[in-house]
Amino acid sequence: MQIIPLSILPVVAVIAACTTDVMPQPDEGAALFAANCSSCHGPQGKGGKQLARGTVAPDLTRIAFRNGGSFPKAQVLSQIDGYGRGKAGDVMPAFGALLEGETVPVDIDGTLTPTPRPLAALLAYLESIQTP
Repeated sequence: MQIIPLSILPVVAVIAACTTDVMPQPDEGAALFAANCSSCHGPQGKGGKQLARGTVAPDLTRIAFRNGGSFPKAQVLSQIDGYGRGKAGDVMPAFGALLEGETVPVDIDGTLTPTPRPLAALLAYLESIQTP
């Protein structure tokens, strides 16, 4: 019998909580992007559309560039699902309710985090379109 070290039990629990073994690929997220995001951010995610309150939709292909070359997964997930928003001046709608579903383990800053599959797919797509 093999003994599992206590230090990895939280990781095992997170993986067990996820209902699928296959991680979403960027093409799955591309379809979600086309349906939910492209009307403001454009079909390639380059932004530029004038929005309410004098703001412009940001270029989503340069998220990593704006963050020192690192793609900030936790920040991107939070922005998409609307967690912590509701402040005056927020233009982007919260998509959290639209992106619910089975969960997959997404590595967020070294921690496997159960994330709704559609949200993880959109994250994979956005990470795949980053340009220098």
